[in-house]
Amino acid sequence: MILKTFGVFTVAMLAAMTVAAQPPTPSNPAGNDSDVKPNGRRNYPINHPDLPDRSARPGGDAGASGNGIYYHGGPVMLGVVHAYYIWYGGWSTNTAVGILSDLVSGLSSSPYYNINTTYYNGSNQHVSNLVTLTGTTTDSYSRGTSLTDANIQSVVADAINSGRLPKDTNGVYFVLTSSDVTATSGFCTQYCGWHTHATIGGTDIKYAFIGNAERCPAACSDVTSGSTPNGNLGADAMASIIAHELEEAATDPDLNAWYDRRGYENADKCAWTFGTTYKTSNGATANMKLGARDFLIQQNWVNANGGLCAVKFP
Repeated sequence: MILKTFGVFTVAMLAAMTVAAQPPTPSNPAGNDSDVKPNGRRNYPINHPDLPDRSARPGGDAGASGNGIYYHGGPVMLGVVHAYYIWYGGWSTNTAVGILSDLVSGLSSSPYYNINTTYYNGSNQHVSNLVTLTGTTTDSYSRGTSLTDANIQSVVADAINSGRLPKDTNGVYFVLTSSDVTATSGFCTQYCGWHTHATIGGTDIKYAFIGNAERCPAACSDVTSGSTPNGNLGADAMASIIAHELEEAATDPDLNAWYDRRGYENADKCAWTFGTTYKTSNGATANMKLGARDFLIQQNWVNANGGLCAVKFP
């Protein structure tokens, strides 16, 4: 463990040195108050009317200066980000549990997650390239199969207040739902996932909803037929949604740090774009290997070099 930690620390230091060489991104020259405020819910389905044509969309703002995304004064998540999974519904025999657990360990210190190190706070402290799956728990339909936003917050609060998960200010709590569960505020029609924050037990807690794409593969998966990298359509699609919400939570945890003039956070600007892909041994499409697994993960917005969607940095 000591040797592993030393290696990760070295990678993080090299990443920070690389980022430090990048020119700083200015605040919006038009004034921060003129920007649309983010709502954490622009992880739109593929066919959402507010998602521009992927083939024509560069991800930036027309007439934008700097890197096309702006700092608005709020905090970012520093150090090691702690991910927590709340497996809501029925997951006992689903291979998703292993696939999505492996995802987080694969993201940490990866060239892909290193994109987040291009974001920083007002003291020029950068987000790290480190994330761990710190805890998991299950919730067997405590709020039924049709969840309101208040229900989802309650699921998180219950996991913390019961002691099943710790109360962690540097954590992001993911509510992962099985395919028989929906969210009434717009899963499959308005979003595939979202992130936000709330005061739980007197503490500012960051959390996210991740719906199961098996419920609506045409809306929340880029693969509606054929093989997926890990042979589980729901989990393989959810992997990209988790990555989307994790990188936004790290760089804009309280919805007041990094976003563009339209209120799009970093991952929103690159949604449903994947860059260069390859074929896996089972014939599926993937674009990165994280640990021992192949995944198809959306690109993220690099806050450097004028801004661009990419799958790695530098």
